[in-house]
Amino acid sequence: MHHLRYAGLTFERQRDVLIEIVRGQPLIMDALKGSRTLDLPQWRIVSGVIYNTVWNVLTQRPAGHGVSDIDLLYFNAQDLSWDAENAVIQQSRHVFDNSPLPVEIRNQARVHLWFPEKFGQAVDPLTSTDESLRRFAAKTHAVGLRLEPDDRLDMCAPFGLDSIFSFHILPNRALDNEAGYRKKAKRAQEMWPELTVEPW
Repeated sequence: MHHLRYAGLTFERQRDVLIEIVRGQPLIMDALKGSRTLDLPQWRIVSGVIYNTVWNVLTQRPAGHGVSDIDLLYFNAQDLSWDAENAVIQQSRHVFDNSPLPVEIRNQARVHLWFPEKFGQAVDPLTSTDESLRRFAAKTHAVGLRLEPDDRLDMCAPFGLDSIFSFHILPNRALDNEAGYRKKAKRAQEMWPELTVEPW
């Protein structure tokens, strides 16, 4: 149970441990440094590459195990067109040329435009990148990092970090997204059998 050694600690201690882990992993640090050069509004690297990295380090698995991509979110409500978002994606290609994983870039100000078609329900427009974390299907997934100009790592974790360090996937019922939750949880348990999953 050595992998659970940080479970139940204070948020501040868990935050410090997570940041220490991240700083020691080139996979995510390179993505953070590259993202910073793009200078996108309210940008954050979020979700899988963060908590998966923590799980890999604590279970002594190889870097990148189970990580399929790197999610880079930003928020620009000035231009909600796909063309504007695609321009950012194209401009970023040279930054992530050497990334071992694809970097998925999405403007969170546009989510309400495509969400109904993809997931079958309407959602209110988001007001920030950080607000989007509150809608993730699992509370465990709701963590984002930004590398500031002074090299400080700024974190957003609206539901805390204990579910990550407890290897416990918890549903977030802010949206009716049971199917998405179950799919992600099933895959995660296959990659990290140490996980427990709370039913939706």
